[in-house]
Amino acid sequence: MASMNTDTVEPQSNVEIIAPIRQTSAVVFASPHSGRNYPAAFIRQSRLDRLNLRRSEDAFIDEAFIAAPDFGAPLLRAHFPRAYVDANRSPWELDPSMFSDPLPDYVTTQSPRIAAGLGTIPKIVANGEPIYAGKLSFKQALQRMQQHYLPYHHALRKLVSDTQEQFGGCLLVDCHSMPSLGNRQGQKLADIIIGDGHGNACAKEIIDHVMSLFRSFGYTVALNKPYAGGYTTRHYGQPKAGLHTFQIEINRALYMDEKKIERGPGLANLIRNVRQLIDALTSIDANALAATQDPHLKAAE
Repeated sequence: MASMNTDTVEPQSNVEIIAPIRQTSAVVFASPHSGRNYPAAFIRQSRLDRLNLRRSEDAFIDEAFIAAPDFGAPLLRAHFPRAYVDANRSPWELDPSMFSDPLPDYVTTQSPRIAAGLGTIPKIVANGEPIYAGKLSFKQALQRMQQHYLPYHHALRKLVSDTQEQFGGCLLVDCHSMPSLGNRQGQKLADIIIGDGHGNACAKEIIDHVMSLFRSFGYTVALNKPYAGGYTTRHYGQPKAGLHTFQIEINRALYMDEKKIERGPGLANLIRNVRQLIDALTSIDANALAATQDPHLKAAE
């Protein structure tokens, strides 16, 4: 097994690549929502305390996938929090009602995510609580994009392109967690939800293999409902070009105290199971990723 190298791509960017000494696998893991470095100015500006701001975190998911470099695969993680800026959104999805000044023409001001309060600069935390007491300036949004969002995707694009160049193909795994209950009806969710953009982002054989493995661990598993994958899955997933992407959502009740946002006794078991998943994914023949003739793949939208 390869040793870990914790060098960062850009030390000031709050983005970290935990890389093996030598990359031996065509798999890249990413955790965009596990960041927990909350700027003091952000907390002062918010109407919420730090604990309630953390409701949006995919807390400890970076820890669950920390073994990736042991199997020759890099792990990219954001240290900035999702409530501050969301790296799994399109670059400029902003709600104009949040800002004191007009937004530039290139900003997207209408989308289902903006309507839900979950744009690139979120309006609410995951439980629906508004984040801000007052309005932001566009300059603040621009700063967050330049210092956090753009460096994250610069690092991710470079990891993906370097992996494709080295191996001829790439499998990008976007790692997330979800509340144990659905937001609206309060329905109980599966233990694991795999999102492949409704068949557009990853070869079916890979998805079937992942779902089968999670079921072998005793988890209930669903596909694309209610999470089919966010911006990373939709934007990076191009299987016919040799870039396969899928999203994993892990039920927080499996491994943490959702109210206190603390590690739970189930985290150790989850880490063991995820380690087996990483082993299985990094064992996939890179040649199978380079170009797919999978008849189950739908044409890109």
